[in-house]
Parts: sequence; C-alpha cells; structure tokens
Amino acid sequence: MTDVFVALGANLSNPKKQILRAIDALQHLPDSKLIACSPQYSSAPMGPQDQPDYVNAVAQLQTTLSPHQLLDELQRIELEQGRVRKDERWGPRTLDLDLLLYGQQVIQDERLTVPHYGMTQRAFVLIPLYDIAPALILPDGRQLAELVAACDSSTLFRLPD
Repeated sequence: MTDVFVALGANLSNPKKQILRAIDALQHLPDSKLIACSPQYSSAPMGPQDQPDYVNAVAQLQTTLSPHQLLDELQRIELEQGRVRKDERWGPRTLDLDLLLYGQQVIQDERLTVPHYGMTQRAFVLIPLYDIAPALILPDGRQLAELVAACDSSTLFRLPD
C-alpha cells in the first residue's frame, strides 16, 4: 500500500456538498482505503475572479492502484459529479481532484506530474495537507511545515464542520 494525497476543490453546484460526495467516492475506490481528510476551506479563485470562491480539502489514501489507475479513478469521480473539461484554465468547476503525492515517487509524463506542479505555492493545498500530515517531507526533501510557514494564507478561511 502506498500513501497518496489528493486535493479536492469545487466552486459550482453546492461546493461543500460536492466535496463531501467526492470524499464518499474516495472511500469506495477499489484497492484503496481513505485514511484522513482535512477540514474544508474557502479560498479565492486562482484564475478569473468573476467566479465563486472555492471550497478545498485534502484527502490521504492508501492504495495499491498504480498512479495512472488512480488518476483514471479520480477523473471518473469528477465526471460522475458533473465535471466538464474545458480549455479554460482555472475556470469554475463542480469538482477538481488532483493527485498531489504518490508516496515519494516523482512522475512526469504526458498525463501526470507528481508531485503536483503547483502544490508548493498554493495555500489552499498546503494548509489542508498540513492538517492531516504535519510531518510530511516532499520527495525533494523539503518539509511541508517550512512551506506552510512561508505561504500566504490570507485568502484562505477554514469552514465550520
């Protein structure tokens, strides 16, 4: 079993509920076990500002699925929850599931980049990840705690449970 971390984000069609549905779907992935899920946070959108704020969280799983099998499962969950893939980057969406970390593996191919390319600059990823894995060390040797201490979390707000 490999420890993996998945970022969850949504800003359309009742985002808090979309995140809860996605967590439920993650619990039912084949050959996988949900270990932990962070609290939900609200964050301003990264891209165009004429869209609703996002709800974000991070989940930890243990899985025997390969990285690409897991990616396929995550994209299936997105589609089942109404995700429409468009050319617009950082636009509004019902659900976004990003594979952040797959153990200590570094993966770079046409379908998948792990660690996720933007995770170290995004408070809406770092803070929820820290909630469930404060001692985490990234594949490049950096400590999550140091990244969290250096990030600007001024637009991130923890939502009530």
